[in-house]
Amino acid sequence: MRILLTPLFRAFEQFDDPAFRRVLLHSLLWTALAFVGLMVGGSWLLLHLAALTGWWHAGIVGGFLGVIIVALLTYLLFVPLATGIAGLYADQIADAVERRWYPGLPAPSGASLVAQSWDGVALGIRVLLAHLVGLIFLVVLPGLGIFVGWAIAAWAVGRGLFVLVAMRRARRADAITIYSGRRLSVVLQGALLTAMGLVPLLNLLVPVVGVAVMIHLLHAPAEAARRAGA
Repeated sequence: MRILLTPLFRAFEQFDDPAFRRVLLHSLLWTALAFVGLMVGGSWLLLHLAALTGWWHAGIVGGFLGVIIVALLTYLLFVPLATGIAGLYADQIADAVERRWYPGLPAPSGASLVAQSWDGVALGIRVLLAHLVGLIFLVVLPGLGIFVGWAIAAWAVGRGLFVLVAMRRARRADAITIYSGRRLSVVLQGALLTAMGLVPLLNLLVPVVGVAVMIHLLHAPAEAARRAGA
């Protein structure tokens, strides 16, 4: 359990770093705006669909179901959107984390911007398709659907953020190979971050904390080898 939580604890320890806090504030602003936008957009869409179908006349039950639907849509869309926001600040977050915890590393030289962008698009398509499957489970088997949705989010956040930071120092193909060798650890960290995403206000920290966590996970084997040889 300690090994699982160490990257997360280190990420929170980084909050005393002025450079880290500066990036955190910018990310918080954009993440909060995205969250509000999803809530407002989801409510607007639901109201217009209800008006067209006459469903809103179902009264209190309809209103209650509407709130649940908007909350679910916001949750499903917020995870990949938060991951995208993290990409805007990944380099600054990674620089701050590596400067504090892994000094002496060479300057990052990894995948091209085109390769990184393509990976984001490809992952986004896969996440969208996976969420469509998750929605089917949610409608047919609500209890199982919630678990499936959480598992999809854990995979999406973990894989997306880990490969994102790995591509700073490796080609896309190599970054994916590294991810494949640490898939379980990455998904477990993604599950922790997804759980954070369910907590109001704490969910706004997911983009920055997530990148920091994956930086620690990326460098963990080299750090362990260094300590073993010391």
